[in-house]
Amino acid sequence: MAGFTHDRWMEEQGIPIHRGYYIEDLRTIDLGPWSVRGCDAAFIQLDGMPGIVEGRVQEIPAGGTIKPFKSAVDEFVYVLSGQGSTSVWGTKDQPQHSFEWSPRSLFVLPRNAWAQHANMQGDRPARMLHYSYMPLAMSAIPDPAFLFNNPFEESLRLGGSVEFYSEAQSITQEHIAEGGARRTLWLGNFFPDMAVWDKLMDRPGRGSMNRSVYISAPGTELAAHMSVFPQGTYKKGHRHGPGRLIVIPGGEGYSIMWPEGKEKVIIPWHEASCFVPPSRWFHQHFNLGKISGRYLALHPPAQFAGREERIEGARDQIEYPDEEAWIRERFESELAARGLETAMPDEAYTDPDYRWSYTGAAGS
Repeated sequence: MAGFTHDRWMEEQGIPIHRGYYIEDLRTIDLGPWSVRGCDAAFIQLDGMPGIVEGRVQEIPAGGTIKPFKSAVDEFVYVLSGQGSTSVWGTKDQPQHSFEWSPRSLFVLPRNAWAQHANMQGDRPARMLHYSYMPLAMSAIPDPAFLFNNPFEESLRLGGSVEFYSEAQSITQEHIAEGGARRTLWLGNFFPDMAVWDKLMDRPGRGSMNRSVYISAPGTELAAHMSVFPQGTYKKGHRHGPGRLIVIPGGEGYSIMWPEGKEKVIIPWHEASCFVPPSRWFHQHFNLGKISGRYLALHPPAQFAGREERIEGARDQIEYPDEEAWIRERFESELAARGLETAMPDEAYTDPDYRWSYTGAAGS
């Protein structure tokens, strides 16, 4: 019998539960009929997720509409395939807010609000990845009826002045954790296409001429970030806490994950691949494609960042000169098999303070 309330509830739903370290393509995994939402669905419970975050794939049939639903927790929804629309409403006297989405859109379903999805294409189903903190909610309140069928109603609210489901805004802010540097923040509840967003900040600390954007949804603790790194490069190995679900909006490559001093797991990825680094496992991302690689990381609550677990002398990032030699050798071999060459400068492997020049470089 599973240990967490959420684990037991998942088992009772009678739909597939996909486990392990990664899923190569969320668009093709097996689903099953789920009476709670009136659609085909499956749970994603990769190592690093249990008890903290929930992943779930739902499918809307061709030309179909699923029944309205509500939840007591906020959800991120990432569109894996298809085109459609969603309507969201709060109290009965409040107007509905409707918007259209397409592949790689990301949006927020606010807690205690009703929502309904419709598929605008009559010849193919649409799939969505849902991400929430439901396991934590079920541990605090082990009553699914309270979390899904609660009659409590409230007006839609997001906090601040952000309008519901208008395109997100890009702002900059001071970021104390990175020495006061300015960072790009994408603020909103609707992000139309994660594969083309180009308002990115330089983030040289991760290597590979990496660029990132942080994502915040007003009125909720849901947060995420997306990183973009160029052809022929790879990022430095790093680690953090559990629950960070990574989905690929574009590009082709692989990642390596490992607990310190132990065997490594190789994860091939392309659009719609998904993986979750387990708590305090190092992981490292490699671009094997002819375009920039992108990954979208959906964050658990801030208390699971892993910073509290640091001890004096511990390292949470591996600099290129300190990594195992086979890391570079494998990357160059994989590129050569595709007729490509590395863009990693030799100096990066000898100078721990080496930094790329971002001047004139493309952002995506």
